Amino acid sequence: MSLSGDLVERFTYWVVQGFRLSALPCCVRGQTPPIKIERTSLLKRRGQQGNVYQAHQHGKWNPRSSAYGRFWIDVSDGERERRTVSLGLCATQWVARLRLREYIERAGVSSKHTFHQIPVPGTTFRQQAEWWMESLSTRRRRPLKPATLYGWQHCLDRWILPNLGNKLVSEVGNGALRQFVEILAAARLAPKTIVNVITVAKFVVASAVDEEGDQIHPRVWNYEFIQLPLVIKEKQNRPTITEREISALLKNVQEHYAVLVALVAGTGLRIGEALAVRTEDFAPDCQVLHVKRSVWHRCEQAPKTPNAIRLVDVPEALAQVLCRYIKGRKGHLFTTRAGRLLDSRNVLDVLQKAGRQGGYHAFRRFRFAVLRKAAVPDDLIKQWLGHSQNLIDLYAAQLRYDETYRREWCEKAGLGFELGELGYKSEAPIRPSLVA
Repeated sequence: MSLSGDLVERFTYWVVQGFRLSALPCCVRGQTPPIKIERTSLLKRRGQQGNVYQAHQHGKWNPRSSAYGRFWIDVSDGERERRTVSLGLCATQWVARLRLREYIERAGVSSKHTFHQIPVPGTTFRQQAEWWMESLSTRRRRPLKPATLYGWQHCLDRWILPNLGNKLVSEVGNGALRQFVEILAAARLAPKTIVNVITVAKFVVASAVDEEGDQIHPRVWNYEFIQLPLVIKEKQNRPTITEREISALLKNVQEHYAVLVALVAGTGLRIGEALAVRTEDFAPDCQVLHVKRSVWHRCEQAPKTPNAIRLVDVPEALAQVLCRYIKGRKGHLFTTRAGRLLDSRNVLDVLQKAGRQGGYHAFRRFRFAVLRKAAVPDDLIKQWLGHSQNLIDLYAAQLRYDETYRREWCEKAGLGFELGELGYKSEAPIRPSLVA
């Protein structure tokens, strides 16, 4: 005796249900077992398959009747609603289930990315921050440098998440940030640092968007109510360095560190740009340097901005030192004994042991001051330092390609400091007018 497919399916279903009921524990008469309703966390879900059916069909599957599929979707109000889609004509119920599963996977209904794009009211600030940081590393529009991501992650780990991480995203408003600013001020952070930390917190709140890209929790930030401190540039700490301090550093450090100090002080390069310099970046006489790349945590990357890719003229006295230093070398100028790139943090430790207190940006400020004292045109200063250009500078762009014009201003400005023994070690003769 042969059974139809429908009867076999029903028989299998009731056999399975019988095994499930037999596995249930027995209840004592007179006691009602507590009903515990559990709902799987959406963060831990593995997906859904949905179910299929045919309208006005009871019993055997009809291959000539349209099939439909049902599944659940997340909505922005924190609930889940059922969605029904048409699957067309399906020969068997198995084919209908396969089509529904393909539709769910193609629509991304069960993906975690879709869940984070539509945060429910139960989404915490910590969860939203984690998704936001993951999205920043892969975004195509205005990609961020690793140093920026590192700084923002440090703000989250050190200040934001310990104070706001357990709050819901919907709860982080002007009131929450006002209390947070008081905590930062009590920790004696500088006004600029407080502004930077609050900016990261605002970015996290703004990253919660719906499927149309609109903010779910729009905010009108009231800085007066938040008591966000004002950043007064005249009161900001801007460490500087003098000619005498640079000359002392050149005497107290090893040769390759001395050449690095002379390079950043004599050209205004950023420390990452200086550590990324290779021998082929120089002209044959070392009087022109082409800045093409930067280094962060011993990894090469693109420079800070498009304007950072530039030509930098090197004063003749420093060019002679560089020619002697790169003689017989290939590749990067500043490496360890093992051939690895130098790390800016290790270089700073060496300079601090030699008596230097402060960061690398003081050398750029020193170079800027030397060029200003020599009355160098602003368009050349911006080119040499890699600053942004305005419309007037773009009109005068042809002057930046005049090498004779640039050399005259470069030699007129000079270095601004004495090379000392580093300069007199040069094999090429140095004109006394340049080192006096």
